[in-house]
Amino acid sequence: MVRRYQAPLYRLAVRVLDDRQEAEDVVQDVLVTAWRRLPELRDDAAVGGWLYRAATNRSLNRLRDRRTLPDDALEQLPDLRPGEQPQRVVEAAAGVHALAAALRGLTPEQRAVWVLRELHERSYAEIAEALGTSPVAVRGRLARARADLAEAMTAWR
Repeated sequence: MVRRYQAPLYRLAVRVLDDRQEAEDVVQDVLVTAWRRLPELRDDAAVGGWLYRAATNRSLNRLRDRRTLPDDALEQLPDLRPGEQPQRVVEAAAGVHALAAALRGLTPEQRAVWVLRELHERSYAEIAEALGTSPVAVRGRLARARADLAEAMTAWR
């Protein structure tokens, strides 16, 4: 379970929280809780959905507990591959920084919906279940998140 879900749950949590340490804590909490509740989880196919829902909810709860978001963080400089021009690496890094800043501008719910849909390719129904809302609400939040991100990323088109 850890090998299969640790990395995707971490990516989800770090994108929602914009903080690597908190994301590690969330993933650890979720996996420990899952391990303890493993006998209660009857349907093997539902484990993944349960883990995503738990990670999303814990991430959103941590966001709600914060007053402000940290300025550091989502950004990672891409690796410089042989033959790749340094200018392209700098441009890619700047794009990642801009996207991170744009994601910080979204509400926690919009950010969670966008991350689950665009990065984790979850269906509207799965996202709605993870967030405890309806697919119609997910569709609306996703549309708003996409519009806000598109506006914030205008310079990068």
